[in-house]
Amino acid sequence: MDYRKSNAPTSTVTRDMMKLSEDTGNVYETTMIIAKRSNQIAVEMKHDLEKKLQEFASYNDNLEEVFENREQIEISRYYEKLPKSTLIAAQEYEENKVYFKNPAKDKSTF
Repeated sequence: MDYRKSNAPTSTVTRDMMKLSEDTGNVYETTMIIAKRSNQIAVEMKHDLEKKLQEFASYNDNLEEVFENREQIEISRYYEKLPKSTLIAAQEYEENKVYFKNPAKDKSTF
């Protein structure tokens, strides 16, 4: 899922964890699923931001060329205004867009 097109809220939202954990039956397992997805989203966001800011990198140490780049500031502001990765992951989980499996539970069914 593209995190830029997410309809996740930009501020903290209170969620009913018991309702969220109906799929797994375990609040802690649900929390870990959301946390792992959040880490994946955060890594993707960081990689995209670094790739965009790499265009503005200066490899020489000339003091005359040190200046604030307006485009670089706008890109940074855009990424700051995006919803946090935890909010995006929780929204994806609520919408059943996250695939997960627990190998320990799969073994016990055999």
